[in-house]
Amino acid sequence: MSEKKIRVLIAKPGLDGHDRGAKVVARALRDDGMEVIYTGLRQTPEMIAEAALQEDVDVVGLSILSGAHNALIPQIIKELKENGQDNVVVFLGGIIPEDDINGLLDQGVHKVYGPGTDTREVCKDIREAVLAEA
Repeated sequence: MSEKKIRVLIAKPGLDGHDRGAKVVARALRDDGMEVIYTGLRQTPEMIAEAALQEDVDVVGLSILSGAHNALIPQIIKELKENGQDNVVVFLGGIIPEDDINGLLDQGVHKVYGPGTDTREVCKDIREAVLAEA
């Protein structure tokens, strides 16, 4: 019997209109054998949490380049918890100032990735995090 595929939701919260990085990560995860759902641009925290619930995902990967991470990420994590999705692992990528990273990790983000991160690292980290949650 084959192992259950990891299901990942990739989302672009807020008004950020640049999604090349999110699409590159989505393709890398898919090539690594994960099931990937991409929500598209300009998603609200509520839309992301609802999609995560409906798709029964293990991981939510967020990409933010707009600088709105301190407003949007806590709201997304709050919405996930309100939906009973405490076990969903949240990853964040984008332009995140070094000074903001620890605060985001303290609020429930598993790991933060900056520009140029090797997608193999992201795949490995997701597999390890999901295995730890199981």
